[in-house]
Amino acid sequence: MPQLLIELFSEEIPARMQVQAARDLDRMFRERLAEQGLLPEGLKTFSGPRRLTLVAEGLPEAQGDRHEERKGPRVGAPNAAIDGFLRSTGLTRDQLTEKDGVWFAHIHRKGRPTAEIAAEILDHVIRNFPWPKSMTWGRGTLRWVRPLKRIVFLFDGAVVPFSIDGVEAGDVTEGHRFMGSGKPFKVKDFDSYRDKLAAHFVILDPEERKDRIMDGARTLCFARNLELVDDDGLLDEVAGLAEWPTPVLGDMDPAFLDLPPEVIRTSMRTHQKYFAVSDPRGANGNGERKLAPNFLTVANIEAADGGKEIARGNAKVLSARLNDARFFWDEDRKVTLEDRLAKLSGVTFHAKLGTLAERVERLELLAKAIAPRVGADVPKAVLAARLSKADLATGMVGEFPELQGLMGGYYAREEKISPVVADAIRDHYRPVGAKDEAPDTPVTMAVAIAEKLDTLVAFFAIDEKPTGSRDPYALRRAALGVIRILLGSEARAPVRELVADWYKSLRCYVDPGRALYVSTRRTTGYLGPAYRSPSEVFETYVEEFENALLEGVPYVVSTTEDFDIRFDRSAAAGDPPEGEIQYQFRPYSVVADEVMGFMADRLKVALRDQGKRHDLVDAVFALGDDDLVRMVARVEALDHFLTGADGQNLLAGYKRAGNILKAEEKKGELPVGPAVGMPAAPKEEGALIAALQAAEPAVAQALQQEDFADAMRALSGLRAPVDAFFEAVLVNSENAAERENRLRLLVQVRDLMERVADFSQVTG
Repeated sequence: MPQLLIELFSEEIPARMQVQAARDLDRMFRERLAEQGLLPEGLKTFSGPRRLTLVAEGLPEAQGDRHEERKGPRVGAPNAAIDGFLRSTGLTRDQLTEKDGVWFAHIHRKGRPTAEIAAEILDHVIRNFPWPKSMTWGRGTLRWVRPLKRIVFLFDGAVVPFSIDGVEAGDVTEGHRFMGSGKPFKVKDFDSYRDKLAAHFVILDPEERKDRIMDGARTLCFARNLELVDDDGLLDEVAGLAEWPTPVLGDMDPAFLDLPPEVIRTSMRTHQKYFAVSDPRGANGNGERKLAPNFLTVANIEAADGGKEIARGNAKVLSARLNDARFFWDEDRKVTLEDRLAKLSGVTFHAKLGTLAERVERLELLAKAIAPRVGADVPKAVLAARLSKADLATGMVGEFPELQGLMGGYYAREEKISPVVADAIRDHYRPVGAKDEAPDTPVTMAVAIAEKLDTLVAFFAIDEKPTGSRDPYALRRAALGVIRILLGSEARAPVRELVADWYKSLRCYVDPGRALYVSTRRTTGYLGPAYRSPSEVFETYVEEFENALLEGVPYVVSTTEDFDIRFDRSAAAGDPPEGEIQYQFRPYSVVADEVMGFMADRLKVALRDQGKRHDLVDAVFALGDDDLVRMVARVEALDHFLTGADGQNLLAGYKRAGNILKAEEKKGELPVGPAVGMPAAPKEEGALIAALQAAEPAVAQALQQEDFADAMRALSGLRAPVDAFFEAVLVNSENAAERENRLRLLVQVRDLMERVADFSQVTG
């Protein structure tokens, strides 16, 4: 069957846009072809530095004839409605048919040639292509990522007539800008297109370009007893920069190896797109292989001298970059991290949250509160939190923002600060991605949790929550980071208590010239103006202040000339006094619930990645438990319980009981109190009562000990009695006393099971 081949040839496409552009081209063509009833046997797209290519196999020469029945207005509808329907269908009134009082249009469309349809699709795709950035050029109005030069458009080997903004489609393309023949050449199908490109030094498939880079790089390194430092992100980028990628191994001054290896790698990667090279014969203090005084660059040509001049020129550029890095390294070490903290007062973290200095104060208070929860040394955790953002004021981090935290750790070691504190400073951002390891040492865990918790709660407190796919402050990543640290260490830190710790850290906003106002819903008297310093008064009323925050009331900071700290105990939680509002935070109770729900959603994602069912997380979350470690233990026990026959049958019994109770609740309140043995009651009723009497204390003890597997085993003892009860006993007995007693029994079954999990949330 015929083949469709399209190439959109332009000036250089940014490497970061190429992969998504190929996906968009694939998606847009598939959708439009499907709308026309054209389904290719295969469709593939390719992206490169100067071209986007699409090949579709197995398309018919023409689409089939189509018939469409379209429903119109009712018979007797206003003429305007009927006329509008006729215009949309292209029919006349006598061509409509009536059925059940409604007009229908039967539209017959003769199939059109596939080439004609493909031309319409291509025009739509080009004009509506979702480039992140695009441009116009010359006198045209067409927008493309870079000036569009040529279009190859072939169907079944023939050129499809097509023109857009002065660019005519044809069967001609170009090879490599420098190594090709310099002359355009014709192609007739995909095979000849791919082969002729290769003959003109263009590798079409980006995966083949990556393989060529890696094979050549490893060969060069092996010849000199070196190893390439893998970097998948850089590999993707350089594969989009060269049509005929040629690895070149270069040398650099060994003196630069005195710099931190991350600085060398970042300078190579960020500025020059070089791969780092390691020496397999040596290791640094962390047990990792030491960098070698070499680099690997990817050229877009095969040089006659084997790349020697390319290597020499790139080495000069790299030396200049590393000399800059050495300058920052030397200058930064002349000022201690502690002395750099003053600069953070002049850097705004967020307009609604204040400066970086205020954020550091929050982190200190948070780390102090969290440290005991994870078994960390409190003074070391507080010191690490205090110094964690100091490197943001260094020249190195100013030049390479991706090294924040890491450089702080290096500078802390240079100052002979405790290695435990230095490691915490270095790693407090971790984990920064799904593949990054979570911290596992107590001090680092305390600071890392504090950093992520401050990010998460602070933005919820000022109502800057994620919406849909939009998450500008990476709150989802922060939540997952907290979850991974807590679950990995099995640290007991209930989420609502962590949120309360954050609200207590708001004491950092107390300073001269700034007044605090806390409105509460209590109705007792007013604590008069304060004539001491704000910090002194704050310490006097700290318990009152924290209680007010945790009651779920607004917290407002105002600037006034004659400041004071007061608790306004009016019944209406009134407005703050006159003055400029600097910071206003939403109530603790609201934020705590929202953060808990947000964390539960992230926990679902994490557990789903492990193969756990999200409905089981819902069943546990419905209990109101906010201890993530305990929640996961419950989920795992519930998952194991429901995989067995006892769990499935008991779940069915629970749902049956629940349905009966729901129906009865509509009639009135359910009876309360335990069921009792009644004369002449079926033995199955008495057996279920006895089973409940045995299970209730067993479940209570297991829950108290947090042995959720044992709690499930205790519940499994109800399986047979519940099954037998529903088989032999009529709940809605005509005898009112019997009916009431049996409803009590079902309430007991439901309530006991819901102490373990909300089984109504379980879908299976």
